[in-house]
Amino acid sequence: MAFQPMRVDWVASPPPGAYPHRRLAAPPRPYAGPPSYPVPPRWGFPLLAWRWPTSVAGEAAEDSVAQVQRLARTAFRVLGLAALTTLWAAGSEIWRYVLLLQSRYGALSPTAVDVSDAMVRSASTLALAAVVGAVVFGYLWLRRARLAAASAAGYGPSRSDAEVLVGLLVPGLNLVMAGSIAAELEHAALRLPATARPSPSRLVRWWWGLWAAAGLWAAVTVAWSFRTSVQALADGVLLHAVSDLLATAVIVLTMVLVRRITSLLLPVEASTLRRLRVVELRDAPAPELRTVRSHASPR
Repeated sequence: MAFQPMRVDWVASPPPGAYPHRRLAAPPRPYAGPPSYPVPPRWGFPLLAWRWPTSVAGEAAEDSVAQVQRLARTAFRVLGLAALTTLWAAGSEIWRYVLLLQSRYGALSPTAVDVSDAMVRSASTLALAAVVGAVVFGYLWLRRARLAAASAAGYGPSRSDAEVLVGLLVPGLNLVMAGSIAAELEHAALRLPATARPSPSRLVRWWWGLWAAAGLWAAVTVAWSFRTSVQALADGVLLHAVSDLLATAVIVLTMVLVRRITSLLLPVEASTLRRLRVVELRDAPAPELRTVRSHASPR
C-alpha cells in the first residue's frame, strides 16, 4: 500500500494587538447644497475653446532640421562671398607679381602700381572680413547640424561645443581636429551606430587634406613675410597668391560639404522612393482556404 502525503493549507493571521483598533467611521453628513466659495476658484481649465494641438511628437526634430537648412543657406551665401573675395585677392597678388617681373626691364607706370596696391589692400581687407563671417556662420551651422545629427542617430555627440570651438580655432590643433569633427558629423548624419568607428568619405578626406595644406601654407607665408630682401619680398607675393588660391579651394569644398551634410539630415521625400509591387510568386505554399459553412451557426 503506497503512502500518499496529506495536503495541508497554512493560513497566517496577525497576533492579537498587532494593529490598533480602528475607529468607527463617522456617520455621513446630510446634504447641505452645492459648494460655495468666498472668491472665484483658481483651479480648472483655461477659458479657451478646444483646438488642435500645436506640438506633436517629432516636431522638435523637424524644427531642428529646418533650422539647419536655414543656417546652411545663410552659410552657403557667406561662403560664396568669401570664395569670391579670396579669388580676387589671389588675382591681385598675381598682378602684383607680374608687375614685379616687368620692373626688371624698365620703370613701371605710377598709375598701374597705385591701382595694384589699392587692389591688394582692398581685396585683403574684404577677404579677411568675409572669411571671419564665413567662420561665424559656419560654426553656427555646425553646432545646429551636430544637434540634429545626434537626434537623428539616437546618441549624443562625442565632443562638447567648447571642445569643437577650441579644436577649430587653435592654430596647429585645428589642422587635426577639423577632419575628425567633420568625420564624426558625417557618421552621425548617416545614422551609423555609435559603436562603429567613423570612416570619412572621399569628400571629407579631400576637404581635410586641403584644409591642412592651406593651414600649413599660410603658416609658411606668415613666416616668410619676416624676410626683408628684395627676392624674399617677390617670393612672398607669390606665396600670398598661392595661399589665397588654396583658401578659395577650401571654401568651395566647404560649401559642397555643408550641402551634403544638410541633405543627409533632411527627411527622405516620398516622391523619390521607388514603389515595389508583386509581379509573381514562385514556390509559395498554397494558402489555407476558409471552411464553407453549410448552415448558419451561432457566434
